[in-house]
Amino acid sequence: MNWTKFFIAFVVTFVWIFIFGYVWWGLLMHSAHMEVPAMFRPEAEFGNYMPWLIIGHIIMAFFLTCIYASFVSPGGVGAGAKLGVKLGLFCGGIDFIGYAVHPMTTKMLWGWVAGDVLMLLVAGALIGAIYKPSASTGA
Repeated sequence: MNWTKFFIAFVVTFVWIFIFGYVWWGLLMHSAHMEVPAMFRPEAEFGNYMPWLIIGHIIMAFFLTCIYASFVSPGGVGAGAKLGVKLGLFCGGIDFIGYAVHPMTTKMLWGWVAGDVLMLLVAGALIGAIYKPSASTGA
């Protein structure tokens, strides 16, 4: 495993998913989320849980990078994007389960599924671009 590339890919992925999460779920989906405010913590309390949010993003970025480095590393950008879409759709399945057990709207469901797929597609492509094999691997 190339630890330098791994670390760079991990950090770039963390920054991407954190910023994407803020824009997609925090801003663009905010009005949809406020249709069912009982599902969410009051905004006044949210800051108390920011460390948990950051830890969750770190875990996601780390393990997405681990999965790529362990199973897909020779693939490059396309393979990373493909992995991201597959994992995004996997998360979409979790979103459907959430829809079944939480009082969420279909607008929220489809926003979460689209967000998962888009976020992980780009994250996978970024990891693939950074973790690609060296050009000088010849014999």
